[in-house]
Amino acid sequence: MRILLWHVHGGWTDAFVRGAHTYVLPTRPGGGPWGLGRAGRDWPASVVEVAPEELAEAGIDVVVLQRVEEIAECERLLGRTPGRDLPAVFVEHNTPRGDVVGTVHPLAEQTDIPVIHVTHFNELFWDSGRARTTVIEHGIVDPGYLYSGEAQQLAVVVNEPVRRGRITGTDLLPRFAGIAPLEVFGMGTDTLGDALDLGPGELRIGGDLPTGQLHARLGRSRAYVHPLRWTSLGLSLLEAMHIGLPVLVLATTEAIRAVPQGAGAVSTSVEELLRTAAHLIEDPDEARARGLVAREAALARYGLARFLTDWDAVLDEESSRQRSLLLTQRSAS
Repeated sequence: MRILLWHVHGGWTDAFVRGAHTYVLPTRPGGGPWGLGRAGRDWPASVVEVAPEELAEAGIDVVVLQRVEEIAECERLLGRTPGRDLPAVFVEHNTPRGDVVGTVHPLAEQTDIPVIHVTHFNELFWDSGRARTTVIEHGIVDPGYLYSGEAQQLAVVVNEPVRRGRITGTDLLPRFAGIAPLEVFGMGTDTLGDALDLGPGELRIGGDLPTGQLHARLGRSRAYVHPLRWTSLGLSLLEAMHIGLPVLVLATTEAIRAVPQGAGAVSTSVEELLRTAAHLIEDPDEARARGLVAREAALARYGLARFLTDWDAVLDEESSRQRSLLLTQRSAS
């Protein structure tokens, strides 16, 4: 298939484009949210960049939507309506905000476009109304076992921790810094030290690194901290588990399903997480053993092959449904 999708979520796309299809990414000279293209990522040659004005002639077979606004953009650029004369699915990456139990999904009142939730937690909490829904859990491109745990520190990956605050559990980081120094990676982390009043002996800013460099750096830390209160799941957590890091995780959203017993610690009690962090800092052999449990679990549930197989099944189903619908319409006319 020739699959149209916008480059919205780089980590998720990194796995999605490893399948057996051609992936068409709209590209504009200035990039931006509607024309980011490959953005310099090391993706397969089957990921092709196409100018938006050329999409109508690009032979698109199906569109993978990630923002509601993309429906109108498809109509404008392709002259085709997703779900009606263009097979389409909508990927819901995010948990609902505000009234989290009562929030109605933007596509809840239609049946043409299925909503694909990336976690069971997402599907549970969104009110998806009449929309057809399914869950395709994340897949990760395995970075390999990179753990050394040589640095007696705790690693964290979080984007915009100062702006997002309690959502990302930023307020909890000083408590972990009291156990061992933190190395924090991600976008918008430059002012974190000032915001938390943590000095260089307590906090090191790793910055927003390319994926390969990030994974290598993560593997040096003794353990990984995932303090997010509200998130769909967090690909960085799954990547840390793949690398072989033991993980210290708030038992919120999908994390309780993703992290098994023995992979580190999962709790709503920060004190429990802190005690485990201290134990792992003092016992590198225990840290390595728990990290191996984490890696085994991540490979079993969030492997790339399963992810791509699940996606092929959904895309095949929608393409077949669209063909049947068109045949029915032609017969009726």
